[in-house]
Amino acid sequence: MKKKSILFIIGLLVISLLAGCTQAEDTSGDTAITEEETAIIKVGATPVPHSEILEFIKPILADKGITLDIVEFTDYVTPNLALGDGEIDANFFQHVPYMETFAANNGLELTAATKVHVEPLGLYSKKLTSIEELEDGATIAIPNDPTNGGRALLLLQYYGFIELKEDASLTATEMDIASNPKNLKFISLESPQLPRALDDVEAAIINTNYALEAGFNPINDSLIMEDANSPYANVLTIRSEDKNNEKILTLIEILNSSEVKEFIETKYQGAVVPAF
Repeated sequence: MKKKSILFIIGLLVISLLAGCTQAEDTSGDTAITEEETAIIKVGATPVPHSEILEFIKPILADKGITLDIVEFTDYVTPNLALGDGEIDANFFQHVPYMETFAANNGLELTAATKVHVEPLGLYSKKLTSIEELEDGATIAIPNDPTNGGRALLLLQYYGFIELKEDASLTATEMDIASNPKNLKFISLESPQLPRALDDVEAAIINTNYALEAGFNPINDSLIMEDANSPYANVLTIRSEDKNNEKILTLIEILNSSEVKEFIETKYQGAVVPAF
């Protein structure tokens, strides 16, 4: 009789242990489901205005069950390499001509998912108060990457300071200058360095994001500037394979929303222009 009681107790203990294991497994299963329900999208961006726009949409994405992880970069090379390597899901800092040139040169399959805004390129100076003061032989700093360097020369051509050869492309260089009446000299620098170069040159052509970071108001401080019809809209860039990714599609929808348009127009007062 005692032997049967002992066996009965042992049986109860085994059942209890098995039930405990099953409960633990169920609990871990619940955790896994929770993690799946919380989608994360990692987007690389330069600080101004790109990160600021992304920070604005963070709570909107959160309401749709997506956590936005913003990874800041301070250059125009690393964000595309990180995207190609799968370290981030998208990036937001560049226009299509730059993206296409970079992708071709580095063997990357990148796609412009949507246009978001235009950052008009402008000419800035600490030594000149108006463009009429630009003298013969003046030195102008321009971006050293092919697309923004060509874009800078096109801006100077638009205002009549130089003339490019008829067959010059969007990636024009100094070698494509056919006429230079003022004998302007050019120095090519990495885009983040351009604001710091203003102490050493008469003027510099600077991307709006770096101009804003340096404390310039493009509307008030630029001597000449691209208008709102510039073809160089900044885009959300993704890997080509992700064009139908649900998280990406939701991000596109929000970036092109009326809320974002109002935010850009209110915050940047024309220095950044919605492109949708």
